[in-house]
Amino acid sequence: MISPQRLVIERLGNRGEGVAQLGAQRVFVPYALPGETVVAQVDGEQARLLEIIEASPQRIASICPHFGDCGGCAVQTLRSDAYADWKRGLVETALLNAGLNLDVAPLVDAHGAGRRRVTFHARFESGKARVGFMAARSHRIVEIDHCLLLAPELDGALSAARALAEILATRGKPLDIAITATLSGLDVELRGAGPLDEPEIAALIAAADTQDLARLTNHGRLVALRRAPQIKIGDVTLTLPPGAFLQATQVGEEEIAARVQKATEKAQSVADLFCGVGAFALRLAQRAKVKAYDSDAAAVEAMRAAAQATQGLRTLEGIERDLFARPLSASELNSFDAVVFDPPRAGAAAQATEIARSDVPIVVAVSCHAQSFARDAAILLKDAYVIREITPLDQFRYAAHVEIVAVFERLSGRKSSKRRLLG
Repeated sequence: MISPQRLVIERLGNRGEGVAQLGAQRVFVPYALPGETVVAQVDGEQARLLEIIEASPQRIASICPHFGDCGGCAVQTLRSDAYADWKRGLVETALLNAGLNLDVAPLVDAHGAGRRRVTFHARFESGKARVGFMAARSHRIVEIDHCLLLAPELDGALSAARALAEILATRGKPLDIAITATLSGLDVELRGAGPLDEPEIAALIAAADTQDLARLTNHGRLVALRRAPQIKIGDVTLTLPPGAFLQATQVGEEEIAARVQKATEKAQSVADLFCGVGAFALRLAQRAKVKAYDSDAAAVEAMRAAAQATQGLRTLEGIERDLFARPLSASELNSFDAVVFDPPRAGAAAQATEIARSDVPIVVAVSCHAQSFARDAAILLKDAYVIREITPLDQFRYAAHVEIVAVFERLSGRKSSKRRLLG
């Protein structure tokens, strides 16, 4: 570690940190903004902000007293227009780094009423639980009393997390407490505790009752069920399996789904790849025949059960399949009028390769990771497709994450797609 350094912040990086140059070395300074002159304690590439000598004219006050300590938010003090440009720029930069010079639409605000799911972390000291979020680049817990980014339906989540953590405090194991707001109340999944003994189970059941939880599970195993945790997907009511993935906000899901539906409105048959519990498939099945694929058997079964209980849907076939190990082949894909794929952060290079080899007219890519999206987009654009639109959505307000919806259209002559690349 060297003595405090005076730095000029050149830009915001991919993680929302200010980027400065110190000699031949790049330095990342959390909570500093472009154009600012700061003093920071430098340790290799990382630095800790000590003082702002000259503030950016785009700097505004943070909305949370924990900002700067809690690692949940990366960028709270940047004026809204500059913030939107930065988020959009994350997608543009990722595409450029993949060799793609493409138009990106303005950022869509998809925060709505706030996050409908949250994971609190618990760590234990001398048998006492500390519950909150982790500090930036650290496993240190920042205890909070309230998070302004959470939807009102999660108002009781923090007190529930603390009550559950206290019961397991004597174990001393790091604990993650994932909580989802549902129509039936809070759905809580414990991770990290391992197998529970009978006294712990009894205490957790009592806490679930006191905290009015809809359901409590531990590593997917049921501990307490007071009400089935249900959500609405369009007009369909679905019971969530334990630990199920959902888009971060309700508005985020609706905004993404609306773009998926619009892009595929003429399709009579659609493949929904990495479908999860069917946020797109259950909506698309209102007017098209849908085959939906995912490796999560519980999610697929929940989607199937919801579809079977809903009148008026066209055929929806849910299929358990590991699309990383066994992507749908080009010949399998050719039976569909449109393909939607929404993979995890790692993206879907193998599946994108098969899509690029297929004759599917319309492809919609949904992604929460700009770099893997750009890589998959480059695969599609190399020979087979042109881009119709790329829309970034912000359902991770103040975090260095951005959701992306992109629509690809198949070329009638494949070679002409090269005009969409750099140069």
